[in-house]
Amino acid sequence: MDAEVRVERLSKTYYPKQRKGLFKSERREVQALREVSLEIRRGEIFGLLGPNGAGKTTLIKCLTTLLLPTSGDAWLHGYHIVEQENLVRAAVGCMLMGERGLYWKLTGRENLIFFGALYHLPPKDRRRRAEEILGLLHLQDLADRTVETYSSGQKMMLAFGKALVNDAPVLILDEPTNTLDVPSARELRAHVRELNASGKTVVYTTHIMAEAETLCERVAIIDHGQVIDLGTVDELKRSLQRDHVTHIEGIIPERASQAVAALPQVTKLATSVANGTTRLTVVSSDGRAALPRLIEALTAHGALIQNIAPEEITLEDVFVAKTGRSLTEDTRVR
Repeated sequence: MDAEVRVERLSKTYYPKQRKGLFKSERREVQALREVSLEIRRGEIFGLLGPNGAGKTTLIKCLTTLLLPTSGDAWLHGYHIVEQENLVRAAVGCMLMGERGLYWKLTGRENLIFFGALYHLPPKDRRRRAEEILGLLHLQDLADRTVETYSSGQKMMLAFGKALVNDAPVLILDEPTNTLDVPSARELRAHVRELNASGKTVVYTTHIMAEAETLCERVAIIDHGQVIDLGTVDELKRSLQRDHVTHIEGIIPERASQAVAALPQVTKLATSVANGTTRLTVVSSDGRAALPRLIEALTAHGALIQNIAPEEITLEDVFVAKTGRSLTEDTRVR
Protein backbone atom coordinates (compact mmCIF):
# COMPACT_ATOMS: atom_id res chain seq x y z
CA MET A 1 0.00 0.00 0.00
CA ASP A 2 1.33 3.45 -0.94
CA ALA A 3 2.49 5.86 1.76
CA GLU A 4 0.20 8.89 2.02
CA VAL A 5 2.48 10.52 4.60
CA ARG A 6 6.22 9.85 4.82
CA VAL A 7 8.43 11.37 7.51
CA GLU A 8 12.22 11.01 7.52
CA ARG A 9 14.34 12.08 10.50
CA LEU A 10 12.17 15.12 11.21
CA SER A 11 13.33 17.36 14.06
CA LYS A 12 12.07 20.62 15.51
CA THR A 13 13.98 22.71 18.03
CA TYR A 14 12.67 25.81 19.79
CA TYR A 15 14.77 28.48 21.47
CA PRO A 16 12.45 30.18 23.99
CA LYS A 17 13.81 32.85 26.28
CA GLN A 18 13.63 32.29 30.02
CA ARG A 19 13.30 35.35 32.21
CA LYS A 20 16.06 35.94 34.78
CA GLY A 21 15.19 38.88 36.98
CA LEU A 22 13.57 42.01 35.58
CA PHE A 23 15.71 42.67 32.54
CA LYS A 24 17.81 39.56 31.91
CA SER A 25 16.88 36.45 30.00
CA GLU A 26 18.69 33.38 28.80
CA ARG A 27 18.11 31.32 25.68
CA ARG A 28 17.02 27.72 26.19
CA GLU A 29 16.91 24.85 23.72
CA VAL A 30 13.77 22.71 23.61
CA GLN A 31 13.74 19.72 21.27
CA ALA A 32 10.07 19.16 20.46
CA LEU A 33 10.81 16.51 17.81
CA ARG A 34 13.87 14.26 17.68
CA GLU A 35 14.49 12.65 14.27
CA VAL A 36 11.00 11.25 13.86
CA SER A 37 10.59 8.73 11.02
CA LEU A 38 7.34 6.99 10.09
CA GLU A 39 5.04 6.16 7.20
CA ILE A 40 1.25 6.44 7.13
CA ARG A 41 -0.46 4.26 4.55
CA ARG A 42 -3.04 5.58 2.13
CA GLY A 43 -6.56 4.89 3.38
CA GLU A 44 -5.78 4.05 7.01
CA ILE A 45 -6.65 5.65 10.33
CA PHE A 46 -3.28 6.25 11.97
CA GLY A 47 -3.06 7.22 15.63
CA LEU A 48 -0.46 9.39 17.33
CA LEU A 49 -0.68 8.43 20.99
CA GLY A 50 1.11 10.26 23.78
CA PRO A 51 0.66 12.55 26.78
CA ASN A 52 0.41 16.33 26.59
CA GLY A 53 3.81 17.69 25.62
CA ALA A 54 4.94 14.54 23.81
CA GLY A 55 5.37 16.30 20.44
CA LYS A 56 2.18 15.16 18.67
CA THR A 57 0.91 18.64 17.85
CA THR A 58 4.35 19.86 16.79
CA LEU A 59 4.60 16.95 14.36
CA ILE A 60 1.26 17.64 12.71
CA LYS A 61 1.96 21.38 12.57
CA CYS A 62 5.08 20.54 10.58
CA LEU A 63 3.10 18.18 8.34
CA THR A 64 0.51 20.88 7.65
CA THR A 65 3.15 23.59 6.95
CA LEU A 66 2.27 25.64 10.04
CA LEU A 67 5.80 25.11 11.37
CA LEU A 68 9.09 24.75 9.54
CA PRO A 69 11.09 21.74 10.75
CA THR A 70 14.63 22.34 11.94
CA SER A 71 15.87 19.36 9.96
CA GLY A 72 14.61 16.30 8.13
CA ASP A 73 12.05 15.79 5.38
CA ALA A 74 8.39 14.86 5.04
CA TRP A 75 5.92 14.34 2.22
CA LEU A 76 2.12 14.49 2.38
CA HIS A 77 0.07 13.16 -0.57
CA GLY A 78 3.33 13.11 -2.52
CA TYR A 79 4.20 16.77 -1.85
CA HIS A 80 7.20 17.97 0.12
CA ILE A 81 6.07 19.96 3.16
CA VAL A 82 8.63 22.75 2.63
CA GLU A 83 9.21 22.86 -1.11
CA GLN A 84 5.54 22.39 -2.12
CA GLU A 85 3.68 23.92 0.81
CA ASN A 86 0.71 25.24 -1.20
CA LEU A 87 0.01 21.82 -2.67
CA VAL A 88 0.27 20.28 0.81
CA ARG A 89 -2.30 22.73 2.19
CA ALA A 90 -4.73 21.89 -0.60
CA ALA A 91 -4.37 18.17 0.09
CA VAL A 92 -5.12 18.24 3.82
CA GLY A 93 -8.06 19.11 6.04
CA CYS A 94 -7.04 20.14 9.56
CA MET A 95 -8.60 20.34 12.99
CA LEU A 96 -5.71 21.67 15.05
CA MET A 97 -6.97 24.22 17.55
CA GLY A 98 -10.49 23.00 18.22
CA GLU A 99 -12.94 25.81 18.93
CA ARG A 100 -10.12 28.37 18.99
CA GLY A 101 -9.83 28.00 15.22
CA LEU A 102 -13.31 29.45 14.66
CA TYR A 103 -14.50 33.05 14.33
CA TRP A 104 -16.95 33.43 17.19
CA LYS A 105 -18.61 36.60 15.85
CA LEU A 106 -19.62 34.80 12.65
CA THR A 107 -22.42 32.26 12.38
CA GLY A 108 -21.70 28.60 11.82
CA ARG A 109 -22.67 28.88 8.16
CA GLU A 110 -20.55 32.00 7.69
CA ASN A 111 -17.53 30.25 9.23
CA LEU A 112 -17.77 27.35 6.78
CA ILE A 113 -18.27 29.67 3.79
CA PHE A 114 -15.33 31.83 4.90
CA PHE A 115 -12.96 28.86 5.19
CA GLY A 116 -14.20 27.60 1.83
CA ALA A 117 -13.08 30.94 0.39
CA LEU A 118 -9.64 30.48 1.92
CA TYR A 119 -9.40 27.21 -0.01
CA HIS A 120 -10.39 29.12 -3.19
CA LEU A 121 -13.66 27.26 -3.66
CA PRO A 122 -16.02 29.08 -6.05
CA PRO A 123 -18.85 30.92 -4.23
CA LYS A 124 -21.50 28.42 -5.29
CA ASP A 125 -19.36 25.48 -4.12
CA ARG A 126 -18.67 27.17 -0.78
CA ARG A 127 -22.36 27.50 -0.01
CA ARG A 128 -23.11 23.98 -1.19
CA ARG A 129 -20.28 22.50 0.85
CA ALA A 130 -21.35 24.45 3.95
CA GLU A 131 -24.90 23.08 3.67
CA GLU A 132 -23.58 19.52 3.22
CA ILE A 133 -21.44 19.76 6.35
CA LEU A 134 -24.16 21.36 8.46
CA GLY A 135 -26.48 18.53 7.48
CA LEU A 136 -23.87 15.82 8.06
CA LEU A 137 -23.13 17.05 11.59
CA HIS A 138 -26.77 17.89 12.44
CA LEU A 139 -25.97 21.58 12.97
CA GLN A 140 -28.70 23.06 10.75
CA ASP A 141 -30.62 24.48 13.72
CA LEU A 142 -27.49 26.37 14.83
CA ALA A 143 -26.32 27.44 11.39
CA ASP A 144 -27.45 31.08 11.63
CA ARG A 145 -26.47 31.67 15.25
CA THR A 146 -23.13 33.27 16.07
CA VAL A 147 -20.57 30.75 17.25
CA GLU A 148 -20.14 32.57 20.57
CA THR A 149 -23.62 31.28 21.52
CA TYR A 150 -22.64 27.62 20.91
CA SER A 151 -21.80 25.20 23.69
CA SER A 152 -18.22 23.88 23.83
CA GLY A 153 -19.31 20.61 22.27
CA GLN A 154 -21.13 22.39 19.43
CA LYS A 155 -18.07 24.51 18.74
CA MET A 156 -15.90 21.38 18.56
CA MET A 157 -18.30 19.75 16.09
CA LEU A 158 -18.22 22.89 13.91
CA ALA A 159 -14.41 22.89 14.11
CA PHE A 160 -14.51 19.29 12.89
CA GLY A 161 -16.77 20.41 10.06
CA LYS A 162 -14.30 23.15 9.14
CA ALA A 163 -11.69 20.43 8.50
CA LEU A 164 -14.02 18.89 5.89
CA VAL A 165 -14.62 22.06 3.84
CA ASN A 166 -12.04 21.36 1.12
CA ASP A 167 -12.87 17.62 0.89
CA ALA A 168 -9.15 16.81 1.08
CA PRO A 169 -7.72 13.28 0.73
CA VAL A 170 -5.88 13.57 4.08
CA LEU A 171 -7.65 14.52 7.30
CA ILE A 172 -5.60 15.49 10.38
CA LEU A 173 -7.43 15.69 13.69
CA ASP A 174 -5.68 16.90 16.84
CA GLU A 175 -7.52 15.76 20.01
CA PRO A 176 -10.90 16.14 18.24
CA THR A 177 -13.06 14.81 21.10
CA ASN A 178 -11.59 17.16 23.67
CA THR A 179 -14.50 18.81 25.62
CA LEU A 180 -17.10 16.59 23.88
CA ASP A 181 -19.56 14.60 25.97
CA VAL A 182 -19.71 10.82 25.50
CA PRO A 183 -22.53 10.72 22.88
CA SER A 184 -20.98 13.54 20.84
CA ALA A 185 -17.54 11.91 20.96
CA ARG A 186 -19.08 8.65 19.79
CA GLU A 187 -20.82 10.48 16.94
CA LEU A 188 -17.60 12.20 15.86
CA ARG A 189 -15.71 8.89 15.82
CA ALA A 190 -18.49 7.40 13.70
CA HIS A 191 -18.05 10.25 11.19
CA VAL A 192 -14.30 9.57 11.15
CA ARG A 193 -14.92 5.91 10.31
CA GLU A 194 -17.33 6.87 7.51
CA LEU A 195 -14.85 9.34 6.04
CA ASN A 196 -12.13 6.71 6.18
CA ALA A 197 -14.43 4.17 4.51
CA SER A 198 -14.93 6.69 1.68
CA GLY A 199 -11.16 6.64 1.05
CA LYS A 200 -9.73 9.38 3.22
CA THR A 201 -6.51 8.89 5.16
CA VAL A 202 -6.94 10.01 8.76
CA VAL A 203 -4.20 11.04 11.18
CA TYR A 204 -5.70 11.10 14.67
CA THR A 205 -3.82 12.41 17.69
CA THR A 206 -5.02 11.57 21.17
CA HIS A 207 -3.91 10.90 24.72
CA ILE A 208 -6.98 8.73 25.33
CA MET A 209 -5.96 5.09 24.94
CA ALA A 210 -9.52 3.81 24.40
CA GLU A 211 -9.93 6.03 21.33
CA ALA A 212 -6.74 4.75 19.78
CA GLU A 213 -7.64 1.14 20.54
CA THR A 214 -11.11 1.28 19.01
CA LEU A 215 -10.46 3.63 16.08
CA CYS A 216 -6.92 3.29 14.78
CA GLU A 217 -5.47 0.58 12.57
CA ARG A 218 -1.89 1.43 13.54
CA VAL A 219 -0.53 3.58 16.33
CA ALA A 220 2.74 5.42 16.92
CA ILE A 221 3.53 5.97 20.59
CA ILE A 222 5.31 9.33 20.96
CA ASP A 223 7.13 10.56 24.03
CA HIS A 224 9.56 13.48 24.45
CA GLY A 225 9.52 14.08 20.70
CA GLN A 226 10.48 10.54 19.71
CA VAL A 227 8.60 7.56 18.30
CA ILE A 228 8.92 4.98 21.06
CA ASP A 229 7.05 2.20 19.25
CA LEU A 230 4.83 1.74 16.21
CA GLY A 231 2.49 -1.01 15.05
CA THR A 232 -1.05 -2.28 15.09
CA VAL A 233 -2.86 -2.22 18.42
CA ASP A 234 -2.60 -6.00 18.67
CA GLU A 235 1.12 -5.96 17.84
CA LEU A 236 1.80 -3.41 20.56
CA LYS A 237 -0.21 -5.38 23.10
CA ARG A 238 1.52 -8.63 22.19
CA SER A 239 4.85 -6.99 22.96
CA LEU A 240 3.91 -7.49 26.62
CA GLN A 241 2.70 -10.65 28.29
CA ARG A 242 -0.64 -10.41 30.09
CA ASP A 243 0.67 -11.35 33.53
CA HIS A 244 3.49 -8.82 33.32
CA VAL A 245 1.19 -5.89 34.16
CA THR A 246 -0.48 -5.49 37.55
CA HIS A 247 -2.81 -2.66 38.53
CA ILE A 248 -3.03 -1.67 42.19
CA GLU A 249 -5.41 0.84 43.73
CA GLY A 250 -5.65 2.14 47.25
CA ILE A 251 -4.27 4.60 49.78
CA ILE A 252 -0.60 4.28 48.95
CA PRO A 253 2.05 6.53 50.54
CA GLU A 254 5.03 7.59 48.48
CA ARG A 255 7.36 5.40 50.55
CA ALA A 256 5.26 2.36 49.63
CA SER A 257 5.49 3.21 45.92
CA GLN A 258 9.25 3.59 46.28
CA ALA A 259 9.45 0.18 47.96
CA VAL A 260 7.60 -1.40 45.03
CA ALA A 261 9.86 0.33 42.50
CA ALA A 262 12.90 -1.07 44.33
CA LEU A 263 11.80 -4.71 43.95
CA PRO A 264 14.13 -6.59 41.58
CA GLN A 265 11.19 -8.07 39.64
CA VAL A 266 9.74 -4.62 38.86
CA THR A 267 10.97 -3.14 35.59
CA LYS A 268 8.68 -0.08 35.34
CA LEU A 269 6.24 1.68 37.66
CA ALA A 270 3.81 4.51 36.91
CA THR A 271 1.71 6.33 39.51
CA SER A 272 -1.42 8.43 39.18
CA VAL A 273 -3.73 9.93 41.82
CA ALA A 274 -7.45 10.70 41.47
CA ASN A 275 -9.97 11.55 44.20
CA GLY A 276 -7.55 10.56 46.95
CA THR A 277 -6.93 7.10 45.50
CA THR A 278 -3.53 6.13 44.14
CA ARG A 279 -3.28 3.85 41.11
CA LEU A 280 -0.05 1.97 40.43
CA THR A 281 0.68 0.31 37.11
CA VAL A 282 3.45 -2.20 37.76
CA VAL A 283 5.35 -3.86 34.92
CA SER A 284 7.35 -6.86 36.14
CA SER A 285 9.43 -9.64 34.66
CA ASP A 286 7.08 -12.25 36.18
CA GLY A 287 3.78 -10.81 37.37
CA ARG A 288 2.48 -13.85 39.25
CA ALA A 289 5.72 -14.57 41.06
CA ALA A 290 6.08 -10.88 41.96
CA LEU A 291 2.55 -10.51 43.33
CA PRO A 292 3.27 -11.70 46.93
CA ARG A 293 6.32 -9.41 47.09
CA LEU A 294 4.26 -6.47 45.81
CA ILE A 295 1.71 -6.97 48.57
CA GLU A 296 4.39 -7.40 51.20
CA ALA A 297 6.25 -4.24 50.14
CA LEU A 298 3.05 -2.18 50.11
CA THR A 299 1.64 -3.29 53.45
CA ALA A 300 5.02 -3.06 55.17
CA HIS A 301 5.17 0.63 54.22
CA GLY A 302 1.68 1.65 55.31
CA ALA A 303 -0.37 1.12 52.14
CA LEU A 304 -4.07 0.29 52.30
CA ILE A 305 -4.79 -1.85 49.23
CA GLN A 306 -8.31 -1.62 47.80
CA ASN A 307 -7.81 -3.56 44.58
CA ILE A 308 -4.95 -5.55 43.06
CA ALA A 309 -5.04 -7.73 39.99
CA PRO A 310 -3.21 -8.62 36.79
CA GLU A 311 -5.33 -7.18 33.96
CA GLU A 312 -5.66 -7.34 30.21
CA ILE A 313 -2.98 -5.37 28.42
CA THR A 314 -3.98 -1.92 27.16
CA LEU A 315 -2.12 0.65 25.08
CA GLU A 316 -1.53 2.63 28.26
CA ASP A 317 0.24 -0.42 29.72
CA VAL A 318 2.44 -0.52 26.62
CA PHE A 319 3.22 3.18 27.10
CA VAL A 320 4.12 2.59 30.76
CA ALA A 321 6.35 -0.35 29.82
CA LYS A 322 8.19 1.75 27.22
CA THR A 323 8.52 5.00 29.19
CA GLY A 324 7.93 4.31 32.89
CA ARG A 325 5.22 7.01 33.00
CA SER A 326 1.47 7.29 32.67
CA LEU A 327 -0.31 8.80 29.66
CA THR A 328 -1.97 11.26 32.03
CA GLU A 329 1.35 12.86 32.91
CA ASP A 330 1.88 16.30 31.36
CA THR A 331 5.38 16.51 29.84
CA ARG A 332 5.16 19.99 28.38
CA VAL A 333 8.26 22.11 28.91
CA ARG A 334 7.45 25.30 30.82
